[in-house]
Amino acid sequence: MWPYARRRAQAGSRVLVTMTEHSQIIAELQARWPEHQVARGLGRIEALVDLLGSPQRGYPVIQIAGTNGKGSTAIMVDSLLRALGLRTGRFTSPHLERLNERICVDGEPISDYAFDELVRDVSPLIEMVDARRIDNTAMTFYEVMTGLAYEAFAQAPVDVAVVEVGMGGGWDATSVADAQVAVVCPIDFDHTHLLGSTLPEIAAEKAGIIKPGSAAVFAAQAPEAAKVLVERAAQCGARTYLEGVDFALLDRQPGVGGQVIRIDAAGGPLGDLVLPLFGEHMAHNAALAVAAVEAFLGGKPLAPEVIAEGLERVAAPARMEVMRHSPTIVLDTCHNPHGVRATLDAMVEAFDFAPLIGVVAMMRDKDVDGVLRIMADEMTTVVAAGMRNERALPPGELAAKAAQAFGPDRVEQAPDMGSAIDLAVGLADAAGPGAGILIAGSVYAAGEARALLGKENTR
Repeated sequence: MWPYARRRAQAGSRVLVTMTEHSQIIAELQARWPEHQVARGLGRIEALVDLLGSPQRGYPVIQIAGTNGKGSTAIMVDSLLRALGLRTGRFTSPHLERLNERICVDGEPISDYAFDELVRDVSPLIEMVDARRIDNTAMTFYEVMTGLAYEAFAQAPVDVAVVEVGMGGGWDATSVADAQVAVVCPIDFDHTHLLGSTLPEIAAEKAGIIKPGSAAVFAAQAPEAAKVLVERAAQCGARTYLEGVDFALLDRQPGVGGQVIRIDAAGGPLGDLVLPLFGEHMAHNAALAVAAVEAFLGGKPLAPEVIAEGLERVAAPARMEVMRHSPTIVLDTCHNPHGVRATLDAMVEAFDFAPLIGVVAMMRDKDVDGVLRIMADEMTTVVAAGMRNERALPPGELAAKAAQAFGPDRVEQAPDMGSAIDLAVGLADAAGPGAGILIAGSVYAAGEARALLGKENTR
């Protein structure tokens, strides 16, 4: 039993935990094998859910894979389901500011108290699995979090769970559940050292979430990726819903605070839908989310008022999120070339800052050079920032790489995120009222920045 759980069991009480105790629980979880070092295989998570009584089979699951757009699509699916009157669970990764964000019930992260009680209840079973050393490994951090999420949803209980794949597909811990609906967002290059160096290889990994008899909903894909996905669906006897064939984004008009979109859904074309998110990529994600929910309903059309309510209520932190004004600071989680290109296109469309100043922090195992080359086309100056993560590329090394893409006279550096934001604000103030700031390059960097900036105002 974990040290904290042992103390609680000995005490024999269910008193409220202190923040120090909550922090210790988090620290003990995060001391496990980190999620970026993937331990392939479902043996450990299968052992845990078996001990828990297979909570993942107590409700239908909508599982979402892909390279970019998984998190925002999951948020939209969740919002649409709640507009339909269903109680939802949502599991996503990584988190921005608090670990609890990964496990949401009815759109809200579970409380510290609920999370700590969940860990206390499940920890003896986790230790039993650890002791077995399945594939010579104790349970990883990500596997434990997945098991906790499935158990939390069973305890809630929820009507449906929306689950974002952490990495890959078939061997991801979330795939211990047989999803009734498998959603695949656009596939591109990321984690190539783990998923493969070609699109068909990457698509084959992600296609593993498609299970026999399920429904498979596919965003528009490169032909070589689409071929792999469709073949997997055929092998599984899965009903397919293809963007551009069965559903589509028909039109979009940018507006203040987001955009108004028109989609083709199961009930036919539907317009005047307010989506409070920026960018064409988010509009496509919205069409995909509607298709996923309609596939969950067996192809039955969602009522127009449900779609309108579900999309209008979407809140996606750190997805082109405006954090401050004067100067305007925008926050995004993009961290690979495909995602960065989509974000920068959206920035130009929605804000057209002149100049655009970037604050960038990245993990060393990402395509740093590819990301910086794309950023150099739109950003006037970039501030290479440090962040509190052992995988982070040090700001000096990041600045050196940025100098190759931007030229040394367009590159600044700062030791930490707070200093980087201060430096960028100074540059923007000096440039005048047309200047803006984009903070991007890593989900973890976005989390640090969001905690530092807070939210100046809300919608």
